[in-house]
Amino acid sequence: MDRVLHALADPTRRAIVERLARGPASVSELARPLPMSLAAVVQHLQVLEASGLVNSTKVGRVRTCRLEPAGLRAAEDWLHGQRTAWERGLDRLGDLLTGDDHQGGEPR
Repeated sequence: MDRVLHALADPTRRAIVERLARGPASVSELARPLPMSLAAVVQHLQVLEASGLVNSTKVGRVRTCRLEPAGLRAAEDWLHGQRTAWERGLDRLGDLLTGDDHQGGEPR
């Protein structure tokens, strides 16, 4: 999880993930719209691969990258759990503030 969150913390890597969500792309296709060298894009891709968000295959001289749904699913599941916990806590706080707390007896 730490590697996934670290990988997604960078705007360039998020842009690459967003592009790959539309389908596989070669490294040069991914690099074309980015304001950096091909070598810098490759470094970003290495971080994404190490996190499990992206995988790549090489055929001849072309390396094609694909999004790895399982890596995103793990992050989504974690975030969903966090959101659920926060919503429960906020609902409970709302109940306390409006005097709708019926679990502990009479409201104060």
